[in-house]
Amino acid sequence: MNNKQWRLFTGTLLAGAFLLALTACNKLVPTYRDALSAEAGFSQTTFEPVVGRTTQYSNVFVNPNNGSTYPIDFTIVNARRFSGEAAPELSDIFPVKVWKQAYTGTETSIAEIEGKRATEYHNVFEVRKHSGDFVLWSSSTSRILRCQADSGYVFDVEMSNSGGRRYFRNMRLMPFRERPYEPSNLNPVTGQSVSNGIYPSYMLNVRGDSSNNYLTAADVDVYIRKSSETGKTPGNTISFMFLDKYFKPIDPAKFALTDWNNLLHGFNVKKTATRVTYDVAFPVPLAQLPTRFTTADGRRTSVKFGYSRIGFGGFRQDAVIGLDFAIYEPGDWEIVFAFKNDSPKFSND
Repeated sequence: MNNKQWRLFTGTLLAGAFLLALTACNKLVPTYRDALSAEAGFSQTTFEPVVGRTTQYSNVFVNPNNGSTYPIDFTIVNARRFSGEAAPELSDIFPVKVWKQAYTGTETSIAEIEGKRATEYHNVFEVRKHSGDFVLWSSSTSRILRCQADSGYVFDVEMSNSGGRRYFRNMRLMPFRERPYEPSNLNPVTGQSVSNGIYPSYMLNVRGDSSNNYLTAADVDVYIRKSSETGKTPGNTISFMFLDKYFKPIDPAKFALTDWNNLLHGFNVKKTATRVTYDVAFPVPLAQLPTRFTTADGRRTSVKFGYSRIGFGGFRQDAVIGLDFAIYEPGDWEIVFAFKNDSPKFSND
């Protein structure tokens, strides 16, 4: 073997040795895998939402000390009825409205509101893929889902990342029937009315016309119902009406201190001698966000109707009737304040 051949031979040996050493080193470097903690889990395993409204269960996945490595994927699997039958209603897809831009409560038209929303298709009940939050969408109804007193549904949740997967077994979905408005006089299981109506949220300085006594919320029945107005083209509206003790309409103009143009987040206000009507986008309120139209927590729209009169001694009295409410189902709705024991007194003493 000459010198040239020897150098080529030894070079090949060295290269082979280097590759062998490199391969050995690579085998010693551990492959990185995400952690999947045995302590992670859900703080809530039974869900009892009301169908017909969007309900989100946030922060129910608990990951102590960040023991499981994100991103984590969550999936509902093996959803079935409590009886063990298949539940195709939980895997079917339905249209829902979702916000693509933030709702602020300052929008000046329904077109502006709808421009911030888009239609997507989802299961009526689902788990957020990366957060573990659960959502029941407003497209759910008692015609689709089995509601209490039925035992509802059982499902499992798969949690996975590159470190493996875990299963959380036998979680429960037990929805209640529709209550399309709150406060509600509907039984959550039967859906039947349990009283004539609801009461105003508050009343101040409202005197009775006959008794001259101060009236309380118990003297007024409030009916929240689909509109009985005939000959009207179906739409999305809310109307406010007032009835005296003889169930005759009271002209809304008598509530002269009411800020009708800013009563709620509605548009195209129409006033007649029997009602005041607004075009609205549903649900009302549109989001759980405190605005000038809502309660402090943003859960309900807050309306108030006022008038002023001169009482005994020449003192001015400002009377107020207030209602905090929510309506989840689109349509033409009317909210009727019926003074059942005595009519309100508008005249001066």
